[in-house]
Amino acid sequence: MDFFSFVFKALTTNNVGLKKNIIQSLKDNFYDYKFYHESDIATLVKPSFMQVCQVIHPTRISRPKICNSDKALAKTLHAIAHIEYNAIDLGLDAAYRFRNLPQSYYLDFIELAYEEVLHYSLVESLLHDLGFEYGDFAVHDNLFCAMQQSQNLIERMALVHKGLEALGLDANPFVYKKIQQSCTPFKDKILKVLDIILHDEITHVAKGVKWLCYAQNRENDTRSFHEILGKFKDFNVIGKIPNIEARMQAGYSYDEIQNLQLYAVHDYKRNSENDKKSKNSTNQDIIFGKIQ
Repeated sequence: MDFFSFVFKALTTNNVGLKKNIIQSLKDNFYDYKFYHESDIATLVKPSFMQVCQVIHPTRISRPKICNSDKALAKTLHAIAHIEYNAIDLGLDAAYRFRNLPQSYYLDFIELAYEEVLHYSLVESLLHDLGFEYGDFAVHDNLFCAMQQSQNLIERMALVHKGLEALGLDANPFVYKKIQQSCTPFKDKILKVLDIILHDEITHVAKGVKWLCYAQNRENDTRSFHEILGKFKDFNVIGKIPNIEARMQAGYSYDEIQNLQLYAVHDYKRNSENDKKSKNSTNQDIIFGKIQ
């Protein structure tokens, strides 16, 4: 059994049940698989969720500020489900695309994908409680674009797994507060799911920190984190109010958090000036990367 062919099968299907079964097998029988590192690496043209969801530009997606109806609550949960679905594929692609790495690297990202499948399933169940399905609302493809644009190990670990994954750490307290203030009878159930996601996402970001360090040491790359991210101006990797405690638990230094904040403010000011010259204004939440 070739590890990479099974990972690719899970990556390209939009059947979450099949994804879950393959990932479960990859995790449970990890050491039984053969790793043919010289096998061809396919290029992904479109995300698997495109078969289920309507994809639109992020600025066209409405984000409820309060969850005062089942639909508003479902929109909030749908946004979380979409992030978790993306995170499954991001973990799988990291395991598939990069070769000749320690076995522990591949196990880390299969375990990450497995936990993201569990997160997705928990949020999907909450959507069902409200009478909605994944795919009922439009989504964006920002995370897939980040996956496409980060094609070497250093860039992928920096932009996606240390960078964009940490946005979930920043967003979680705000979503938590939004749910606490709602009147839904599912409040306690939703909050428990958010607690699980936050706990696990700290370990996921820590994997990005770990393997970015490994990749930079291997390549003798001495760039700072924000220097690596300088290539990816379209992606901001920190919220307006970062979750400093969670980020530091995941391996961020305080200096890294401060630097990211400084660069985010600079980019926001620059984009605001550009917006004044354009008819199309940009939503501030998008500038600061609140992918919700």
